Amino acid sequence: MRVAVSILTALVLAGCGAVETIDYYWQSASGQLDILARAKPIPEILEQSEDAALKRRLERVQAIRAFASRELALPDNRSYTRYTDLGRPFVVWNVFATPELSLKPREWCFPVAGCVNYRGYFRENEAREEAQRLRDSGHDVFIGGVPAYSTLGYFDDPVLSTFLRWPDTEVARLVFHELAHQIVYVKDDTAFNESFAVAVEEAGIRRWLQAENNAQLDAQFARAQRLRNTFRDLTRGGRARLQEIYASEAPDEVKRQLKMQTFAAMRAGYEEAKAGEPGLAGYDRWFTGVNNAGPNNANLASVALYSARLPAFRVLLREAGDDLPRFYAKVKEMAMLPKSGRDAKLTALSISGGV
Repeated sequence: MRVAVSILTALVLAGCGAVETIDYYWQSASGQLDILARAKPIPEILEQSEDAALKRRLERVQAIRAFASRELALPDNRSYTRYTDLGRPFVVWNVFATPELSLKPREWCFPVAGCVNYRGYFRENEAREEAQRLRDSGHDVFIGGVPAYSTLGYFDDPVLSTFLRWPDTEVARLVFHELAHQIVYVKDDTAFNESFAVAVEEAGIRRWLQAENNAQLDAQFARAQRLRNTFRDLTRGGRARLQEIYASEAPDEVKRQLKMQTFAAMRAGYEEAKAGEPGLAGYDRWFTGVNNAGPNNANLASVALYSARLPAFRVLLREAGDDLPRFYAKVKEMAMLPKSGRDAKLTALSISGGV
């Protein structure tokens, strides 16, 4: 029973899709169980480790974790109370795919989680093999390395080495984001789930920075936010242009040419922006694309999943008086609606907020 549940849960939360082979089941289940088996209680590590830097970072996570439940009304459970050293840069690699002339991401569906817009692998080589299969079938593909994911409360998610050494503000954002998934998760609606979690992380980081009252942390966050906003502006403009192109009556060959021009302009804009702000180099992996082919529709689709409905959730939070428990209650009510009803409400919220 434990193995069966683990298989399904790993598929749900590693960002996986329709189960096509036993091998895929196995890599998902064994990957999840490996993370849990290697996790050690943080108090035990603090007592036994001689690594001062590791101990300081784990103590920092403990404080952030406590703040999340105390001040943000996020779940008070054993998530992020243990630590797993993975010895690799990412915990999973998610594969995104779109048609050649569309920004609509492909879906993979399975029991428990429903349909999601990416397929996750615990081994990078397997993600690349899947990406190649999709590319051979004519899809645009992107592989995104993932530092953490939520098991939605099925398991006690540990702190991972893949994000532990990040700047404090980025660790806080990630913890708030992943815990938010334990509050609300809607089957078959990736954009809803991710946009909600981003809204919670935004509200959480504002409150955390205010509580910390630390000028260095404020500056750290402001710089990271400037980089994110620059990246979002670059991708937003390219996405808008491509939507126009793909919706036009132009022949496919013309659309392909305009698509190439749009991505070339996006990359040129990125290089120009990076010349003035070297910190943007953190987005090199995104702009490099798979096999150094550069960004494509799938890259843009991966970004949109995290921001498509964000403006609406920001408005909803304001309507809740910036009260997080009230906000969560409103989101849970919306989550009970059919997707058409959720989409209509979110669209109305965006319009009311002037988006």
